[in-house]
Amino acid sequence: LIQMMRRAKKRDVLQLLRTAPKEMSPFIVEAAVAAQSMPSLAALSEFLDFSKESKFLLEKFLYAAAFSPRPSGELLRLVLDKLDGKQLAPEVQETRIVAMGSLVGKLCQQKLCGLQEVKRGVKTILEGLRGAKEESEVVIYLLALGSAALPETIPTLLDHAEEGPTAVATAAISALQRFPEQHISGKVKRAMRRIFHEKRKSYENTCRLAAAEILLNKEPSPMDVINLLLATTKMETEMAAFLLQKVQNSLHADHHHQPPTRKVMKDLMRDPQINNYNFFSKTGISSSFSGPLTVTQDLLSTFGLDLLFMESGLLRKSNSDFSLFSHGQQLRAAQVTIEARGMESMLGENVSEGEEEPELMVGMSAIFFNVQLRPIIFFQGYTDLMAKALLSSGETTSVVKGNLLLMDHHQVIPLQSGLQVAVTLQGGLGLDISANMDVSIWDQEIKTSINTRGSLNIDFQAELDAPFLQATLRSQTEVETSIHFDTMLRFSSSPVLMCLQLREDQIPYR
Repeated sequence: LIQMMRRAKKRDVLQLLRTAPKEMSPFIVEAAVAAQSMPSLAALSEFLDFSKESKFLLEKFLYAAAFSPRPSGELLRLVLDKLDGKQLAPEVQETRIVAMGSLVGKLCQQKLCGLQEVKRGVKTILEGLRGAKEESEVVIYLLALGSAALPETIPTLLDHAEEGPTAVATAAISALQRFPEQHISGKVKRAMRRIFHEKRKSYENTCRLAAAEILLNKEPSPMDVINLLLATTKMETEMAAFLLQKVQNSLHADHHHQPPTRKVMKDLMRDPQINNYNFFSKTGISSSFSGPLTVTQDLLSTFGLDLLFMESGLLRKSNSDFSLFSHGQQLRAAQVTIEARGMESMLGENVSEGEEEPELMVGMSAIFFNVQLRPIIFFQGYTDLMAKALLSSGETTSVVKGNLLLMDHHQVIPLQSGLQVAVTLQGGLGLDISANMDVSIWDQEIKTSINTRGSLNIDFQAELDAPFLQATLRSQTEVETSIHFDTMLRFSSSPVLMCLQLREDQIPYR
């Protein structure tokens, strides 16, 4: 369909969009975005009416643009023009902001930062951030800046990381984690030290740990690692256990994509004043694990799972991460974070000294193929929790669903014989991610499940076309997978009981 659209005129694409059955419209829109020809973008511009269209179709369009492997300036302009000055539903507005961040970042990777559309996109995000009133709005703009990963926005992110409330500070530090190592300067590291060691004010544990992660993962200095380890002696058990697991991970991970990190750790562990039972005997239930799934000469895929618990045994934050490393490049295939705030007050616990009283909230944030998705809030505030518990229907929330073009490559290769070979490679992904949260006050249980289903289709074609000879080589690869991550929490007794389950269905590969 994409190849057909690239050859089609505007009127043909427009007719296809207008006459397609309702259930097929999203698929046609995704294909038109992926085609990215001038006629297909012009047809989309005429077809999409943002004052009338359903939220579902608009989100399809925006996510298709965000996942585009090599977006054009025209595609970003279409996103900007179509949404400028419009009164949008909150979900569409949030998806629009994260899509803009993704498009700006990808265009800059193509060395197209100088385009007017890119400058306009950056200006729109920064102005939106300055004008944002609600905390949730600020978080969305910060996540967009993380996707864009522009060095000139680092001072803005640092300001929010140090001065913002917990949710804002955490989002700003998460955005900084997405920057390449060369942009994590001495200034950034000094700010992370101030946050971790609480030099200016008190910070929530998740903020401090996120700052520690930057110090550990981005070319760590021996002094930083020593100071982090020394700090664990004065921390709460769970936070200390989690941080020590992080340090040991860097040490034991043979697959680690950052050899300098491992070398610093190994050198430090030769010192018996650091590497001793006193430091590494913390017995919390928080954990951090990272290990290889596939290792070949060209590709390394890893799975990581971080679980941070509160002192009461409730889960504070879980983070599961599937990443691919190849020839010095990293692709975050999937990262899903579930965060619970303010649960202590629900159980009648006191907040740690110096920490702000957080509002009760459980939410989820996800990154797929380096594209940040709009965060999902399961419930916010005690009233919302009670409403969800009493009216709980068990219905799943769709996080993202659609068909995306992940690979799009065309090249003409001249042979020594003087002939030419045209090579085309396209890779499409069908993705369906849903999340469900079920709260039972009577059984005193909270269940969450995240279901990810995907199918990848790669089409390769090499064509030799000469007056006296024609030859075509074609290969098709298909792979399907589904991963389910379930958590069950029972707080009817003390300690709180928790069950975590990661299920993977059989993977057919053709």
